[in-house]
Amino acid sequence: MTKPNFLFIQADQLAARALPVYGNTIAKTPNINALAARGVTFEHAYCNYPLCAPSRFSMISGLLASHAGAYDNGAEYPAALPSFAHYLRLLGYQTSVSGKMHFIGPDQLHGFEERVTTDIYPADFNWTANWSIDDGGEDEGERLLAAAGEVNGVRRSGVFERTIQLDYDDEVAFRARRKIHDLARSDDERPFCLFVSFTHPHDPFAVTQEYWDRYRHEEIDMPAIPAMPREDLDPHSQRLYDHIGVADAAMTEEDVRVARHAYYGAVSYVDDQVGRLIDALHSTGFAENTVIIFLADHGEALGERGLWFKRSFFDCALQVPLIVAAPEMHEPTRRAENVSLVDLFPTVIDLADPAGGLASVETPYDGRSLGSLLRGEDELATPHVIAELTGEGSEAPAVMVMEGAFKYIHCKTDPPQLYDRATDPHEQHNLAGQDATAEIEDRLAAYVAENWDLKALKQKVIDSQVQRRVVDRAHAMGLTPAWDYDPATPKTIPGATPGSQRYFRALVANPSASNYNDDFDVRARADAERPNIRNFPPVK
Repeated sequence: MTKPNFLFIQADQLAARALPVYGNTIAKTPNINALAARGVTFEHAYCNYPLCAPSRFSMISGLLASHAGAYDNGAEYPAALPSFAHYLRLLGYQTSVSGKMHFIGPDQLHGFEERVTTDIYPADFNWTANWSIDDGGEDEGERLLAAAGEVNGVRRSGVFERTIQLDYDDEVAFRARRKIHDLARSDDERPFCLFVSFTHPHDPFAVTQEYWDRYRHEEIDMPAIPAMPREDLDPHSQRLYDHIGVADAAMTEEDVRVARHAYYGAVSYVDDQVGRLIDALHSTGFAENTVIIFLADHGEALGERGLWFKRSFFDCALQVPLIVAAPEMHEPTRRAENVSLVDLFPTVIDLADPAGGLASVETPYDGRSLGSLLRGEDELATPHVIAELTGEGSEAPAVMVMEGAFKYIHCKTDPPQLYDRATDPHEQHNLAGQDATAEIEDRLAAYVAENWDLKALKQKVIDSQVQRRVVDRAHAMGLTPAWDYDPATPKTIPGATPGSQRYFRALVANPSASNYNDDFDVRARADAERPNIRNFPPVK
């Protein structure tokens, strides 16, 4: 049997509920819709850590974040930890990646033979969290508070001529399409796995006029759960409220509508890239034997409860789109089972070699193959879906366990939370402590107690943070090592900028490699001090 090719298309911070295939009535995504119409759409797919780097780290290793040491956005992915790309190579595949992977550390490949772009974010320890210092303490200036105050940046959403993200994703799409054509004209007859990863629709929510104009402003929907007073939020959401600067931003209803309008424009931009990549598969003759997997690393709150971004266990941040299209391998359908991104590791190996691929995996993984669901078979067991949080915006490890429609959230510093998403899809009614749900709460609480030593995990997180921060401070003195990936091609172009100096890098003008300058204006360039050009709405 001929092994299938794999094309991963990953969006960044794309909430499942922002897509028509998940019930959205506003977004315009004809290419994603068409992909779902001929593939398998997983209606309840979740990330295992609602933050960029840990989610990706967990996804390609097949391990929960705490098992892989993926504690925050500055955690190193060790070179010795196999990814599904390593195992695909052992099965005879050629592997390559275009776009954002957010690998932290000197290894920027992790089983991929080739990167055709550099990464958009730095590979150093600049974004390491620090639980040893309280937010707002005297030593606050000594560490990065990732996303601190960034809702002020959301207030600057709208129409921009260019952004760093747009420059990056245009390059990602171009080089990915060229790679598909290079594969077609290559003498290398091995099947391929190409991972294409965009940074849209991640904030800042800044789009060109073309994508803004795809939507009528007055038709943009508002959050299903409007902004709530801080005192009405659960303790973790209160910390996020403070951390990302909700009160300081004081967004109006129009600010929220503008941000959501721009977000939808960015979603349509991603959809266009999906269409172009699929067109490239057709034009090269690969379409009939390529498994296309469309997904996101995590969701986006998009103003729900007044919150933005991720770092939350609510579905708006935790649920992700997951569509697998391989027409000759399964019938188009929708699956209602709970699945998560750690399932991709065993699924890909299983699809690549159904006869014995998984038996050849020598290292542990936490997911399970979705092959039987793709083939239309019934699931015999209902495994738990797990998510974790051990980074900024938190004070102690937090764990989410999902069983059927029930979601249980445990953190030592907070009261427990329990939601029945079948009757309460927006998770507004905490059932913890109620007699009617005591049995399921006790069972899930026992599951957490049996599977996590949260006190020991907290110490591991702090120890890791201390180590990384020592290295980061030392690297800032003298000659700084360059871990950012420098693709081979630009070296042949006179005057080309190396990967270590492109896109978001820790620079004097941008010490935290942020999307925003000190005034929360969207950056025109990573080293730009002047505001970017903004056409709409007028700056207030």
